[in-house]
Amino acid sequence: MPIIRCENVTKTYVTGDVRVEALRGITMDIERGEMVAVMGPSGCGKTTLLNCLSGIDDATSGRIIIEGNEITTMDDDSKTDFRAKRMGFVFQFYNLLPVLTATENVELPLLIAGVDPQSSRRRATELLDAVGLSNRATLRPNSLSGGERQRVTIARALSNDPAIVWADEPTGDLDVKTSEEVVSLMRRLNRENGQTFVIVTHDPEVGGRCDRIIHMRDGSIVSMDGNIDHISDEIRQMG
Repeated sequence: MPIIRCENVTKTYVTGDVRVEALRGITMDIERGEMVAVMGPSGCGKTTLLNCLSGIDDATSGRIIIEGNEITTMDDDSKTDFRAKRMGFVFQFYNLLPVLTATENVELPLLIAGVDPQSSRRRATELLDAVGLSNRATLRPNSLSGGERQRVTIARALSNDPAIVWADEPTGDLDVKTSEEVVSLMRRLNRENGQTFVIVTHDPEVGGRCDRIIHMRDGSIVSMDGNIDHISDEIRQMG
């Protein structure tokens, strides 16, 4: 089974007499180990799709199955627990705590999850080294560049060794050179770890680095470009 399966998913927002069909019968699969971009014009439903797939928001109808678990039937507590154990998130504006160092920001989700402080610190140190920031570990976010802050965010997203990393406009606040560095980092981590990345982006350069581009318009998928044949059998079998 694909790591992500989406069957006829809809999302409708109702405000008074106004109905907005944000998602219109989305059906698709994403394979384990893929790095997928979701692209389309502003307001087409990209972020809504990411939020519904990850369980941050509830779909109005349809089925969403992640690693064989139907999250559309889970209660809020179960979805929160599932996200904490199996998913990581990267956002455009970092969401780092300004009073914490890079290391402390990365280890915070582990401490909240009940991992002992020594193991949490060791894991955070390993991840900052993996994203090339071991020499910046003791600095707070306001002492880091935008690219460095996004690298900390990526390290934090990987702290629980997630099966899926969701990224919403991860390069939207970065210049061209830094964007390229961040996308290269995500591509490397995807290949080395076999983790699935789903990236909402306006940037065609980001989309071009992914295995596949899902194009959306007016709440619907209009095309899915790319070739995933190069994903190894080893990655497909990882679980």
